[in-house]
Amino acid sequence: MSAFPWKMGIHPINWVGEDVREHGEETTCEQILNDIAALGLTGTEMGRKFPEDRDGLRKLLDARGIRLVSRWKSVLLSDPAYRERELADYRKHAEFLRAMGSSVISTCEVGGSLHFDPRRTPHEREVLRLTEDGWRHLAEGLNEAGRIARELGLKLTYHHHGGTAVETPEEIDRLMAMTDPQYVYLLYDTGHALYGGADPLALLRKHYGRIAYIHLKDVRLSELEAARADGVDFVACIRRGVFTVPGDGGIDFGPIVRELRTRGYDGWAMLEGEQDPAAHPPREYAARSIAYLGALLSAQEKEERA
Repeated sequence: MSAFPWKMGIHPINWVGEDVREHGEETTCEQILNDIAALGLTGTEMGRKFPEDRDGLRKLLDARGIRLVSRWKSVLLSDPAYRERELADYRKHAEFLRAMGSSVISTCEVGGSLHFDPRRTPHEREVLRLTEDGWRHLAEGLNEAGRIARELGLKLTYHHHGGTAVETPEEIDRLMAMTDPQYVYLLYDTGHALYGGADPLALLRKHYGRIAYIHLKDVRLSELEAARADGVDFVACIRRGVFTVPGDGGIDFGPIVRELRTRGYDGWAMLEGEQDPAAHPPREYAARSIAYLGALLSAQEKEERA
């Protein structure tokens, strides 16, 4: 949208849950894409309702003037036994995105995660933090994956994520310090930043030079506080409505918007809600969020002209 200095898109997770499968299960790809087009947005990520066939997907997107910007890629690089397989899979993933004209790969280590690590069992309750060797193997593996991405004209953007081994501000700092900035960039997510214990604005300022992709997500602070008190995990937080779109939660996006404007960020930013679409209609919530962010921009521009 021309009103924003960056490229504004929206993630299909607003319509169909990825971690909570019952959210939006009956929603079709066509409905999602029609809503995105009606909102005036021109970028999205891959969603589980989208066809895997490149030609079929391209036809659906092109008909609505929408670009596929990225696709999530789970990796298990902290365990060297998986590296060869993981890097081969990463290349295939990158080749798919290159063929679709994408620019970044949303990448997240799942080693230690309750919900994503294939080595975990259902009765476990805690995220396993990485060992020293695990950190070293992860950094080496991400550098290799980043080289693959760069070779194919893409950027590996690491998604710090709730419920995973790279979640807290200290873990994000460590990952950035241990990886090569030529090959590993940061996917800055406002909601996951706050959920992981970071100040979203401070995180943005600290690592701006590594940021190549953004997810704009809000957090309902009272719901998060209640979830923390009850000791529930990340997926339960989604079900309880902890997350929402910008302007509907407790994050102050004014300073974040100002920072992005003054820094001249012109990459993609995706609106994300990750909540039950039956209770929170995605198109309606997205329209309000776009208006909220647009109003922040307008107010800042007016203030600067005064």
